[in-house]
Amino acid sequence: MYEPNVVGDWREYDEHSGLRVRVHCLEAAEPPRGRDEAAEGLTYFRVRVTVENRGERHLGVHLEDGQIDVRIGRDGEAAFIDWRNSQFIEGFDVYPLRRATAVMYAAGPEASLSQVDVQIQLRVEEEWTDRRLWTGGLGLQEPSVGTHTTTLRDGLALQVSNFLRDQAEEGTA
Repeated sequence: MYEPNVVGDWREYDEHSGLRVRVHCLEAAEPPRGRDEAAEGLTYFRVRVTVENRGERHLGVHLEDGQIDVRIGRDGEAAFIDWRNSQFIEGFDVYPLRRATAVMYAAGPEASLSQVDVQIQLRVEEEWTDRRLWTGGLGLQEPSVGTHTTTLRDGLALQVSNFLRDQAEEGTA
């Protein structure tokens, strides 16, 4: 069964030796200048997608608008994505031992940002890779002193894993 990655995890691509990608730095952000009105009532956040080449030859990488989907909250509603201020990887040759990073700006209701799912689909050397999903969250409250809770990474990954396991069991019954 396929399990999503947790924000910060690296994911290797079998079809392109040495290529790996991660979604990381999911954090609250100020709206870029001139976007205050577009994001009225929403909380802005930023997420980075880094592509790293550990292979022996350079690879042409594309990660543009339409190849990144951001969903928020328990119901998976689409986040407002600020395409104008986001920075993409547009036809960049990533040489061995080098990285390229895209920065996405998005916004959503603050109450929905405790669960953020980011799905990406790279295009490498004019071929599409499989879609990959990362999950994380923003604005989670710190546990009170003296209570035992799992970490965000373990708790969210466990919830997603249990949900997918339950869905798979329902599909086979």
